[in-house]
Amino acid sequence: MGKGIINMRVIAGTARSLPLKAAEGDNTRPTTDRIKETLFNMLQSDIAGCRFLDLYAGSGAIGIEALSRGAKEAVLVENARAALAVIKDNLAFTKLDSKAVIMEQDVLSAINRLAGKGVFDIIFMDPPYGKDYEYDVLNALSHSDIIDKYTIIIIEEALHVPLDYINECGFETIKVKNYKTNKHIFIRLKESE
Repeated sequence: MGKGIINMRVIAGTARSLPLKAAEGDNTRPTTDRIKETLFNMLQSDIAGCRFLDLYAGSGAIGIEALSRGAKEAVLVENARAALAVIKDNLAFTKLDSKAVIMEQDVLSAINRLAGKGVFDIIFMDPPYGKDYEYDVLNALSHSDIIDKYTIIIIEEALHVPLDYINECGFETIKVKNYKTNKHIFIRLKESE
């Protein structure tokens, strides 16, 4: 095993303990099993029967975990070719491909294409750290009909990166969970005054 290889598996649910592949190279950064477990423990009561949107899906591990734990549908958005092949392999291996939709395009285009196709209950985004991609994504989401005031949006970002524009984009922070090097920020649409 090379030093950059992360062993990943499905933590719980129908595909529990099945190993997942990760895409080669530095373009994806899989969420570790321990962090994934903590995240899904926090979302436990919201996952069953939900529509889940995984933006910057990488290996597909987060969307697959949601499906394994009972999400009704997961849409995985990724435009890196190597990562797409891994997502398809992981979905086939876990036998969850019938509940998943893969969108092979950039995140902002995907948000536009999903308009009019229903609201997502949970949106997870894990863009490259420290590049402020979240700003454009949050602006697009705040003007989209794919979310409502109940949609939970989780952003994964490096620990030291401030996301001071969450309010400005029309969202409020519900919870922040800090880990050693990164964090999960849980947000939802601000109630209109």
